[in-house]
Amino acid sequence: MKICLIGFGAVGQGVAKAISLKKENIRNKFNIDLKIVGVSDSSGSAINQDGLDEELLIDTKSKTNKVSNYPKYGEGNIQGIELLNVVDYDCLVEATPTNIKTGEPAKSLTLKAITDKKDVVTSNKGHLALFFKELIDKAKGNNVKFKFEASVGGAMPIINFSKNTLPSSKIESIAGILNGTTNFILSRMTTEGSSYKDTLEESQALGIAETDPTQDVEGIDAACKAVILANSILDIDCVYDDIEIEGISNISSEAIKLAKKEGYLIKLIAEISKDNLKVAPRLVKKNSPYSVEGTLNMATLKTDLAGNVTVVGKGAGSLETASAILTDVINVGKSKK
Repeated sequence: MKICLIGFGAVGQGVAKAISLKKENIRNKFNIDLKIVGVSDSSGSAINQDGLDEELLIDTKSKTNKVSNYPKYGEGNIQGIELLNVVDYDCLVEATPTNIKTGEPAKSLTLKAITDKKDVVTSNKGHLALFFKELIDKAKGNNVKFKFEASVGGAMPIINFSKNTLPSSKIESIAGILNGTTNFILSRMTTEGSSYKDTLEESQALGIAETDPTQDVEGIDAACKAVILANSILDIDCVYDDIEIEGISNISSEAIKLAKKEGYLIKLIAEISKDNLKVAPRLVKKNSPYSVEGTLNMATLKTDLAGNVTVVGKGAGSLETASAILTDVINVGKSKK
């Protein structure tokens, strides 16, 4: 199975690392031979139809910050969507940064691959939050697989879980913590009694929050994930603008102390149902499924037969997100057998 990987930041490098670690096991267990034949970042590409060395790709990027400096097979004049025209591949792994304004370049990359009858696995949220129905319809029309488990909750299994493990149940609603950065900040404010400003600065110093934390702390990231879950699990035809959003930047240490005194925690909760699409701070009971700490994500699925089912997992991280991508890639490969 020949992989074309576009986007070689933390997630893309995590995918290369995961394939390096697991390709022999995947070959033995599933009879799927994974081979990265093309990789692109902003500098250009590395292309080898016989397969690129995953560890050398990571080493080249680490030392030079340019995948185009890959020995012998680096190419500075080909990048992004151009790579899809020159490399022979079976599945596009799309790992470019999320763009909530236009969904690009993920949207164009995805549509190009689908039109060319190639399967697609993505970790991106932007194009899904803006153009979910268009992308899904295009994939169905071209009879290709389009998978996106990694776009919601990193390593937390939820989309595949709901479809493969709960097919007998109707899922009526979903509520959960879908952003690890805000959960870390609120958890630290609760345990340390620190202010929002100080805790945000701490999370930035630790690399948990971005230099510009807006997408996380204002609820934008969680809202994108809510759209994806609404569409993919609850069959709600919605887009990003349909979500009511309130972030955590106005949460004070005094509010957290008061909630704690009464046996509650404050968490940024996504509520997803046909009647309610919202991301906002909520009071949750201590020792409830919502009391997870640090960068963990969680979601409770309310079902008609199985009752409430809760999933928990790491919501971010290079290898953690790559694990979800690799699961999708394996499932694509298994579907071809």
